[in-house]
Amino acid sequence: MTATASETRATRTYTAHAQPAWRRALLTRETAVIVLLMIVIAVALAVVPNFDSPLTVTYLLRDIAPILLIALPMTLIIITEEIDLSVASIVGLSSVMTGILTEAGWPFAVAAITAVLVGAVAGAINGFLITVVGLPSLAVTIGTLALFRGIAVGLLGTTAITEFPEFWTDLAKDNIPGTPIPGIMIPFMVLAVAFGVLLHFTPFGRSLYAIGLNKEAAAFSGIDVGRTKFLLFLMSGTVSGFAGVYFTLLYSNARGDNATGMELSVIAAVLLGGVSIFGGRGALHGVIAGVLLIGILGSALRLAGITSDIINVITGVLLVLSVVSASLLAWLRRRRISAIGKKKGRSATPVESP
Repeated sequence: MTATASETRATRTYTAHAQPAWRRALLTRETAVIVLLMIVIAVALAVVPNFDSPLTVTYLLRDIAPILLIALPMTLIIITEEIDLSVASIVGLSSVMTGILTEAGWPFAVAAITAVLVGAVAGAINGFLITVVGLPSLAVTIGTLALFRGIAVGLLGTTAITEFPEFWTDLAKDNIPGTPIPGIMIPFMVLAVAFGVLLHFTPFGRSLYAIGLNKEAAAFSGIDVGRTKFLLFLMSGTVSGFAGVYFTLLYSNARGDNATGMELSVIAAVLLGGVSIFGGRGALHGVIAGVLLIGILGSALRLAGITSDIINVITGVLLVLSVVSASLLAWLRRRRISAIGKKKGRSATPVESP
């Protein structure tokens, strides 16, 4: 007896959409991160002295603000299966440009805008090398990480510029009136809404998931993969430039080594927030929860007297567990679908949807 074509061909099962809507909304890695965040907050409030003080909230949000900002474009980049390791070096370069131009007598607003534009140019260099020259983003951004940091350190050497207009430094440090929330959260929320709408509610955002899942198929469907990735690296450089200006004002310090190592914190938070390092999956609300989780956990442990080395170990363990758990869940899902297919007498090929 000959099987019909419909019986013998592989069945493509879109696992996420085969489940009820409530399960798709709640049983996700992003939800798990948010739940873990709430648990950490509850435990910290119960056992850590002074964790609930307004000053703790203020300093916590000030410290993680640059990471929150840079994580927005980094999320989009990693969803397309690329990476940008040069973001912290762009922050340092922007900081140095802010200090040098201010010291040269430029109006601070003009100096800050110029520094942000320098960040945009740095991002455009990354984008050009990746999308036009065709080099892998990992290799390119490792190189530009050293290049931009070298330029920043070369411009100032071991010196630091610490004199900035008081109006601007106060603006960077002031809170929203009547709250312990720093004013930098206002531009962050504006950018978060903009990036969230762009990623989750526009054709451009859907194209990012398509590129991350299969860039060849995305190109055949009419998506300009090169231009899209170039725009993402341009966004990353611009936002990193803005973060550099804020970093300079917050600490009243322009140095070539500012923000060294910050790229690792950004990438760790993005991956912890549910974005797949293999591309094609992730959500912005999970990333924001991931940044807050790392920041709040670190703040609570420091208040409890835990050393920074132990905090780094705990953060690293969380990151490894998040990556391993995602791979394990995907493997278990494939095994389950394969077993169902065999039981029905046909093979099932699972296809992850973003």
